[in-house]
Amino acid sequence: MSCGGNCENCKSKPPEEKWREDFPVEWSADNYVTRRDFTRFLILTSGATFLGNGYFVAKNALTPRAESGPRVKIATTEELAVGGVKLFRYPTEADPAMLIRLGEESFVAFRQRCTHLSCPVHFNAEKTQLDCPCHNGTFDARTGRVLGGPPPRPLPRIALKIENGEIFASGLAAQEGGEG
Repeated sequence: MSCGGNCENCKSKPPEEKWREDFPVEWSADNYVTRRDFTRFLILTSGATFLGNGYFVAKNALTPRAESGPRVKIATTEELAVGGVKLFRYPTEADPAMLIRLGEESFVAFRQRCTHLSCPVHFNAEKTQLDCPCHNGTFDARTGRVLGGPPPRPLPRIALKIENGEIFASGLAAQEGGEG
């Protein structure tokens, strides 16, 4: 236990010797690594790691990907009128989705959960957009792109195949854009 420099032993030693007792470092080892060099090494290593990880995050975010999934029949082309919507589950029973007929030959499908807090989105035929009632998020009904509100990402689009008047879901389509 230290006396705080008040005992006779401490008073008799010069301050330099007291310091050497508390921090016993040999002079030959004193200049191997200074705190400044060590800090510089830590900053450079941390910066390189940050930039390396940033590269992979940016590359992943900017690369559109399509994911194949199970092929599931959703509807026939005659079932929906232009502006009509059919709700279905894809790729599993726990994943709500919606099929929208935008024109005579134009169909799109999206997962029905908002990318902000997973509230269900609804089709607004007047504005040709998908609305999230929870926090007023809006998405373009043609692309799923964010038009307004807090959603951080576009709606996941479901790839469709139309064969002999039947509409099939076949996976997730590649994303075409980011925020509005």
